[in-house]
Amino acid sequence: MSDADNACIDQLRVVGGPDGASGKVLSSEFSEAGTLVMLEDGGGTVWRCIAYKDGAIGELSVVEAADDGGGAMSGSGAAKPTTDTQRVRFDTGSTGAEISASLTPGSSTRYVLDAKDGQFLYVRVAPKSGSLGYLIQNPDGSALLDFMTPDKEYRGQLWQSGDHVIEVVNNGSTDASYNVIFGIE
Repeated sequence: MSDADNACIDQLRVVGGPDGASGKVLSSEFSEAGTLVMLEDGGGTVWRCIAYKDGAIGELSVVEAADDGGGAMSGSGAAKPTTDTQRVRFDTGSTGAEISASLTPGSSTRYVLDAKDGQFLYVRVAPKSGSLGYLIQNPDGSALLDFMTPDKEYRGQLWQSGDHVIEVVNNGSTDASYNVIFGIE
C-alpha cells in the first residue's frame, strides 16, 4: 500500500465511525498532483479520498452510502458512479470543440481525441457547478497530465500519435455540470 492509501485509511478511521474501523481499498490512482483513493468501509459505504505526497488529505467524501436495510435510503435514487467514454469530433475546418455535460458524484467521462505527435493540445474544463478535476493520458496509457483542478487549463505539445484521453471527474458529493473545450493545432 502507498503512503496515500494509508493516509486515506487513517482519515477514514477518524471520521467514519464504527464502520470506518474496517474495510478495503477499492482503487488507487497516483498522479503528481495527488492520489485518488476509493475506499469501502466495513458497512459498505464507498468513500473518495484525495491524498498528497506529504500525507495531507485534500478531500474525503462519501460517494455511495450503504443501505442499512432500515428504509433510510428507500427511494433516494442515488446513482452509482459511472465512467462513460465519448469520442470528440471537430466540425469540418475547425480546430476545436466545446461540449456541455454533467456528472453524478464519483462519476467521470473519458473524452477520446485523436491527435498527432508534435501537435499542440488545449483543454479547458469550466465548471458551472460542483467539484471537478481532470487528467490526460497519452495513447500508450501513460500520464500526459496528472489529476488537475479546473482552475488550470492545459496547453502543450504532444509527443505521441493516436487517441489521447481527457478524463473529467466529479470529485464532489453533489452533481456537477460543466463545459469542456478542446483544441488541436
